[in-house]
Amino acid sequence: MEGIGGKLRAARLAWKLTLREVEQRSLRLAQQWGNPAYRISASWLDRVERENRGLSATKLIVLANIYSLTAEQMLALCPPVGASSASAEEISVPNVTLLAEGHLEAHAKVWVPDSLVTETPPEATALLPSEPGMIPSHYRRGIIGRQDRTLEPMIRAGSIVLIDTQKRSIAGRREWTHEFDRPIYFLMTREGYVSGFCELDRETDWLTVIPHALSFESNRRWRFKKEIEVVGTVVAAVVRRTA
Repeated sequence: MEGIGGKLRAARLAWKLTLREVEQRSLRLAQQWGNPAYRISASWLDRVERENRGLSATKLIVLANIYSLTAEQMLALCPPVGASSASAEEISVPNVTLLAEGHLEAHAKVWVPDSLVTETPPEATALLPSEPGMIPSHYRRGIIGRQDRTLEPMIRAGSIVLIDTQKRSIAGRREWTHEFDRPIYFLMTREGYVSGFCELDRETDWLTVIPHALSFESNRRWRFKKEIEVVGTVVAAVVRRTA
């Protein structure tokens, strides 16, 4: 099975882009979004393509924007763990839906049904119903509600996130170097769900949810494991353009 690096390289070559051109486009996005952390260097992308390095959700969002990947193509970059019968196909030419037909279509429709993309996003962030047998049991899907502006403009209301419930530990500051590497968490409070960056104090008594730098939201703090629980880490996101 071809790794994520090969699929990303296929997407880049489909657009006839060099590594340097991808870097330049990411730089324009970084300037447009007002954050230099969105820049992707040509050397980093070359290593990802050659070594099949893992991608954070934020890096995938930038590359998906540059390559104009559909929701199905984004999901194909993150195939279900342990799936033996559903092999990921190569990304085809631009603007062609990867999973328009074939044995992976049913999987894509479960992960991101058309209704979730076309209907008005819910008011509150929520977990979506599980679909046994379609994705590994430790993965869950969530949808970002209209009242949850924590990660805007990176992840907007109505976006679908894929959550790995086995990854629940909060990463320390030394475990990530910039925003692209910083984990995004899906959390449950007494008032409902929220998704964002997180920090723990030294005594691990308090968990603070950190908004995106361009969001108008403020930091929020809860007593860890008493007022807030970590559902899991966001490992992929299908971002809605408009809410």
